Amino acid sequence: MRAAVLYGTTGSLLLSGLVAAPAGGTAAWPNPAAALEARGTVVAAARAAKAGIRWGACPKGDDFPVAMRCGTVTVPLDYAQPDGKKIKLTVSRAGATGKDLRNSKHKVPRQGSLVYNPGGPGASGMYFPLIGFLPEWKRIAAAYDLVGYAPRGVDRSAPLSCEDPKRFLKGPAQSPTNPSETYKKERIAEAQAYARGCLKRSGQGIRHYTSLNNARDLDVLRAALGERKLTFMGASYGTYFGALYATLFPSHVRRMVFDSAVNPAPRQIWYRNNLDQSVAFEARWADFRAWIARHDKEYALGTTPEAVLHNYEKARARLAAAPAGGKVGPRQLQGAFLAAGYFDDYWPQRALALSAYLKGDPKPLIQQAGPHPEASAEAENGNAVYTAVECNDASWPTDWRTWDRDNTRLARVAPFETWDNVWMNLPCAYWPVPRQKPLDVRTLPGALAPVLILAAERDAATPYEGAVELQRRLSGSVLVTESGAGTHGIAGGPNQCVNGYLDAYLLEGRLPERRAACAPHAEPEPAAPDGDRTARHDAQAREDAKTTRQAP
Repeated sequence: MRAAVLYGTTGSLLLSGLVAAPAGGTAAWPNPAAALEARGTVVAAARAAKAGIRWGACPKGDDFPVAMRCGTVTVPLDYAQPDGKKIKLTVSRAGATGKDLRNSKHKVPRQGSLVYNPGGPGASGMYFPLIGFLPEWKRIAAAYDLVGYAPRGVDRSAPLSCEDPKRFLKGPAQSPTNPSETYKKERIAEAQAYARGCLKRSGQGIRHYTSLNNARDLDVLRAALGERKLTFMGASYGTYFGALYATLFPSHVRRMVFDSAVNPAPRQIWYRNNLDQSVAFEARWADFRAWIARHDKEYALGTTPEAVLHNYEKARARLAAAPAGGKVGPRQLQGAFLAAGYFDDYWPQRALALSAYLKGDPKPLIQQAGPHPEASAEAENGNAVYTAVECNDASWPTDWRTWDRDNTRLARVAPFETWDNVWMNLPCAYWPVPRQKPLDVRTLPGALAPVLILAAERDAATPYEGAVELQRRLSGSVLVTESGAGTHGIAGGPNQCVNGYLDAYLLEGRLPERRAACAPHAEPEPAAPDGDRTARHDAQAREDAKTTRQAP
């Protein structure tokens, strides 16, 4: 979701432990450059182990506290050519506090670095070390250096771009659930232009922005941190390249947490995962509408989910005819309510905004759904990385008729997200560089240290079946389920049962038997959060919605 030891050349046995070749040999690598990439990873990790990370002040303008330190790690753009072009990944760290919350006189032993990735593709983990200030994370922050980083392509880490950021967050825009043939042709043309723009603005090197290279980068980062074995936590898409890492480098894993797992089956990457995601969002949208209906006294949007849907569609129709504030059309409305499909603590503010709009006050809706020009560069970058990684990772249908057939059928039963998911991913049909073949994620018994998988049963962004499939493929893994809940990303959240399993694993290495379940966390109260909390959550919502639509 994700210290520093400057490492020299002394101790050849320790160094070899830091840069060992991937277990299982080169046969695991799914492309003709397999042997070269395997050797390139070893070379890059050896160099990183020698160089370490030179920690210093974090970049100005990022509002990091003074205690947080930042640095860079150098990785090859192409692991088949470790002496070729290099890129730098930005890294952040907050050192382990050592504070025992129960006994101030006792110092908690440091357990190393906990590296985190929040998903995407396209999300940055640079702010992750700040999570140690939250009560739910203080025990973990006492024992671990909290390490975040911006993956390749993201933020300052050799950033990608596919179009002028000033054009990216434009509004208002339509979002028909039953698009006409004319509208489809317009969106096809946009997808084709976007794919061309990615190559034009980012160059041929864009082919090297892949999940496999994200896994290789993670091993170089491990070596740069001076860690013989990796302790890693990935959320959403972070679980996918974390699973690739576990497959390629099982002997390098100390502990791994997979929070809200992507289905890693090769046939699912990524086209079918998106189809499944659209189905799951429909169910989560129904959960949200049922919650609003139970609180009709506060929102006056209807006493049944069907009545709430009627009012939502009424708002869509009004916005299609006359965008709110000249900024918010149906597409912006859908984006705001999509974020509520990720996180149920958005439900009160979204419901209030819809209710206020229908009563004649558009301001809350404009605030929550309107474009934020100050975030346009970040949003465009995140979308570019999302597109490049998913398009590069696997084959996609290249015939529009396949997309049209599959999603026309799906939209009959799942209209909420289906077509918007199509337009998000359609550039992959016209992608201008070669694709890879997905790695078959799996480990043999005993090859991988036991890992922890966390999943909410009604998660829409990463449907629950993906967690079950990941457990099946990673031998010895344990699955903890938050039953009846649907928040995307449950580690360190409001569910103390889930947090208990997380703490026991990361702090003591303890896991339950093969599976365990927690009761759902409490539903949100109908009262809206305070303004500051709303602003923070909306900022995170924009980041997650723009980069984790596949979620991966």
